[in-house]
Amino acid sequence: MNNPIKISAVSAIAIAMLATPAFAQTVKEDTDFDGVYVGGHFGYSAQSSPRGEGVTFDTNVDGDFSDTVRTTTGANAFSTGFCRGAAQTSVAADGCRQDQNGIEYGVRIGADKRYGNFVIGALVEGSRSEAKDSVTAFSTTPANYVFTRELDYAVSARARAGYTPGGGILFYGTGGASYGRIDNSFRTSNGANAFTGRNGKDWSWGWQAGGGVEAKIAPNMSIGLEYLYNTYTNDDYVVNVSRGTAPATNPFLLAGGQTDMRRSDPNFEFHSIRVTTAFRF
Repeated sequence: MNNPIKISAVSAIAIAMLATPAFAQTVKEDTDFDGVYVGGHFGYSAQSSPRGEGVTFDTNVDGDFSDTVRTTTGANAFSTGFCRGAAQTSVAADGCRQDQNGIEYGVRIGADKRYGNFVIGALVEGSRSEAKDSVTAFSTTPANYVFTRELDYAVSARARAGYTPGGGILFYGTGGASYGRIDNSFRTSNGANAFTGRNGKDWSWGWQAGGGVEAKIAPNMSIGLEYLYNTYTNDDYVVNVSRGTAPATNPFLLAGGQTDMRRSDPNFEFHSIRVTTAFRF
């Protein structure tokens, strides 16, 4: 991922590592990375690699999303298929725009304990990401049906453990649980049926894991570079399709008078690259 944020993050870490020796005389190596700190991060959220995702259907609203929406002739009304991302037109052959990556930012408070050259600790973090994850279904009408989700904000609790080779720089791994508010939305080019979403804004559990490096640039201040993998289970958003102005022969109505739709992949996943700062007490 070659972008200005990543380049700036790497540059910041390089500067910190070069600056560390200048403070060696004012920092006691055996107490580096020990105690309570507050800080924040700013970075970039990138979607996971494309995979086979689609939309599933419950044509008689019995909770089973393994149904096929069929026309009056028995043909699959969605035989034109699905694509990862947001549709550009109603025609499947025109494809979809790629998922939208975006910036992320947050604040944190934590504590570390130093044992020789080893450090263990924990932190609590509040964060927000502007990345958006979409999937599109195409019907033979033709029409598109686009599901999109993004992370409004999340509260996370992670442990971390690391090694500092003589003080001044800490290399660490981190992981833990996260609780995020996912904002789901839906749009379609189908103007005949009526569409009603349920659980559009939903709290979801997830987890994070990754690692990073942190470098002291002053006795009580450090900056760092951190990578995290994030995943949240988000399977409660359902769109109900009812008649609207469509005729009774409409494919969404044939089996039970209405149809529920949802994404086939319940997991909202993305990667984070962050510049971090910490002020220690």
